[in-house]
Amino acid sequence: MNVPTWLPLLLGLLSAIGPISTDMYLPAFPAIEHALGGRQGAAQITLSAWFLGLAIGQITQGTLSDRYGRRGPLILGTALYALASAGCALSPNLAVLSCFRFLAAIGGSATMVLTRAIVRDLADGHAAARLMSKLMLVMGAAPILAPTLGGFVLAVSGWQAIFWIAAAYGALSCLGIALLLPETLPESRRVKLGLGGLVARYAGIIGERGFLTHALLGGFCMFGMFAFLAGSPPVFIELFHLSPPAYGLLFGVSAFGFILSSQISPRLLPRFGAHRIIRTAVRVFLAATCVLTVVAFVGRGGWLPVAVPIAISMASQGFTMPNATVGALSRHAGHAGSASALMGTLQFSLAASSAAIVGALGDGTPRAMALLMLAGAVGAVICDLYRPRRG
Repeated sequence: MNVPTWLPLLLGLLSAIGPISTDMYLPAFPAIEHALGGRQGAAQITLSAWFLGLAIGQITQGTLSDRYGRRGPLILGTALYALASAGCALSPNLAVLSCFRFLAAIGGSATMVLTRAIVRDLADGHAAARLMSKLMLVMGAAPILAPTLGGFVLAVSGWQAIFWIAAAYGALSCLGIALLLPETLPESRRVKLGLGGLVARYAGIIGERGFLTHALLGGFCMFGMFAFLAGSPPVFIELFHLSPPAYGLLFGVSAFGFILSSQISPRLLPRFGAHRIIRTAVRVFLAATCVLTVVAFVGRGGWLPVAVPIAISMASQGFTMPNATVGALSRHAGHAGSASALMGTLQFSLAASSAAIVGALGDGTPRAMALLMLAGAVGAVICDLYRPRRG
């Protein structure tokens, strides 16, 4: 199928629902805790609920899409996301907010699973990596803009406005899918499996070494990334006294490094291959988080020595994540939705555990965040050692 020039833009905008929903409300953590009666760090439970919903939602979305196609589950998912985001804005306490965040994640997970599956429907190998990088260009703008937007929204309005914006974005995404998105999985390629067949399919996917090592490598990178996402608001806003808009700008610098490296990566593929790019990137991730951990425990120099190794570690993931995704899905063209869903569930289960742990261990310093980012880097390097070499 010829890929229309506007399709990566649409898929990128759909993929951006994830980072928008994760990042835009990070500067609002202190305001949410103050408004809803939570202790310092209590708002992180809503982030864990979001990640848990993504983990559960993705495993079901992939199966649905392999059976019914990509468009229908995407329309239903974005509609649920929009309604649940409105529920978040109306929540009277953290428990209700967490429940609506969970539901929003169930719906929003469709955009994360199915955009990857659509890429696999349309391309493979270097072509898929290039198409994935185009998505990263669009969705990479979301983590740059989302915290900054969230910080400025807080400066002129309440935290509820952030979720009203998310609800509007979900509604527009649903409309865009209905009007513009073509169906990339024809009826002849759809698979209708019973429970036994479904279990056998997932067992076959997870038993394939290339899938498991690439998926877990990406998962450990996300473990480190979301330790930063969940742990950074109290560190930079409460400890270092940055304003929410300043925190958003600082966050945007790290996100810019991610998007820049994701655009450089496909230009390096013909010369170096995905295997060498991933191997180098995960070692840069490990080195940066080692420096961050030392800085966190020394506890001197203010926010800049903490921010710099974080930015380097995030930039390294722009080389890792697109190539790890393609590596995980490359041998599963016949059931890309299921493989993408299983990958997302593995990765966001790790992300949810990271957010929960940093919330439980956080003491107002960068130490817990740094240690968990280091643990993610070590896990990624171990997975890299067991990856089959494919290029």
